[in-house]
Amino acid sequence: MQSILEFFFIHKEAIFIIALSVFLGIEVISNVPAILHTPLMSGANALSGVVIIGAIIVMGHAQSTGALILGFIGVILGTLNVVGGFAVTDRMLDMFKKKPKKS
Repeated sequence: MQSILEFFFIHKEAIFIIALSVFLGIEVISNVPAILHTPLMSGANALSGVVIIGAIIVMGHAQSTGALILGFIGVILGTLNVVGGFAVTDRMLDMFKKKPKKS
């Protein structure tokens, strides 16, 4: 318990920035109109690709098990986000295709 408290005390600025980012992200995302959702999803896919590359680099330079685990989690979550985003974008693009006429 003491080591956890020391970690929070040493990294309090980083933890504050992460918490603030979470609340800001929730506020921004909740106010996005539905018509802008898909273009923003495409941008998020690009950012997730950068996250995946960064996580792979972290895993390659990891000198501790914790860094290796965080890098692996980053790769998994980034990949899930990219695949889900492409699935949503593909489904949205299918809505704009002309449907065959029924005879």
